[in-house]
Amino acid sequence: MQNNDDNRTIRRRPAAAVEKIPEADFNTVNEDSESIDEIRNGYGGVVESEESENSNKFESEELINNREMEDKKIQENGESSKGMEASALKFSYRPSAPAHRRIKESPLSSDAIFKQSHAGLLNLCIVVLVAVNSRLIIENLMKYGWLIRSGFWFSSKSLRDWPLLMCCLSLPIFPLAAFLVEKMVRLTHISEHVAFFLHVIITTAEILYPVMVILRCDSAVLSGFTLMLFTCIVWLKLVSYAHTNYDMRALAKSLDKGETLSSYWNMDYTDDVSFKNLVYFMVAPTLCYQPSYPRTACIRKGWVVRQLIKLVIFTGFMGFIIEQYINPIVQNSQHPLKGNLLYAIERVLKLSVPNLYVWLCMFYCFFHLWLNILAELLRFGDREFYKDWWNAKTVEEVSFIRPGKFFRLLFTLQPFCG
Repeated sequence: MQNNDDNRTIRRRPAAAVEKIPEADFNTVNEDSESIDEIRNGYGGVVESEESENSNKFESEELINNREMEDKKIQENGESSKGMEASALKFSYRPSAPAHRRIKESPLSSDAIFKQSHAGLLNLCIVVLVAVNSRLIIENLMKYGWLIRSGFWFSSKSLRDWPLLMCCLSLPIFPLAAFLVEKMVRLTHISEHVAFFLHVIITTAEILYPVMVILRCDSAVLSGFTLMLFTCIVWLKLVSYAHTNYDMRALAKSLDKGETLSSYWNMDYTDDVSFKNLVYFMVAPTLCYQPSYPRTACIRKGWVVRQLIKLVIFTGFMGFIIEQYINPIVQNSQHPLKGNLLYAIERVLKLSVPNLYVWLCMFYCFFHLWLNILAELLRFGDREFYKDWWNAKTVEEVSFIRPGKFFRLLFTLQPFCG
């Protein structure tokens, strides 16, 4: 009982009294190891808690002091910086302050003109361009009125152009014939020279057949232009299809055993002839055939709608320029060899500006809007349909069409003659 009472009295002592308890008091306690451990643990817990509280107090006081010192330094620095700024402003406006301290070039000099932004000048040019062309449009409307007519683009004759429509719908016959030729070569039913001869016949017939239909039928301008555009595209695709298949067969024969075209090109590539690949190639926005193309994950429907709206707007603007400006100038002009030379030059220069606008609209509508819309619908990944021809430094770089392997294949017969 005495031990228990001693334990209770010892545990109820305050922390200051606990620290002054001599070790002799432990001898009065029973030699039971468990009670001694409990007492010592109790003392240790009290002491540790006191030490932690004291250390926390010291740390909080140090933090407060550090913060106060930092605030004082910030205030002193702010006051000093304000004082320096005030003194700098005070001395910078004095007559004795130097205005020329280092070598500088004029902003429009040849050494400095390309080292800065010219966005302000570009905006000024756009404002002037819009103002000048708006005045010309208003002047033209006041002088000639509204000259746009539907007969040039769509007329009753356009509805009777069913031979051109049937010719356009029959163009897929030629890619099908090219596929059959490649399939027979793959199955070794015909030789490479025979396949070359058949491809020449197919491509020649494909380009001459629509020309003959247009010449025999008195068709509208838009119908004939559309048919010839599709004809040229199909002809270019057929040439690339024949060249690429021949090259893949030659490459497959030259590879070592165990190697494949897929490992050679680091993508899904095979020399097998597939009708599915041909169909995709004929509708894809490219002239270079390959068995597989990079594909996007999904179709952005909202983006497609916005591009279609832009396509309609710029196509209408291009038609407005042709009908309102180009046609009247051409109709009111004399023959260049029968009239005055200066008058002919004036007519040509007058046509240069609207022709430039039509050319830019054509480029933007076809090579950017239409090809991107078609690529998005087909999930065609490579959208670099043109290069930055506006930054061209040589004549070879002026072409806005993306250079590719097609043009190297088109003007050479080396793969078939080797």
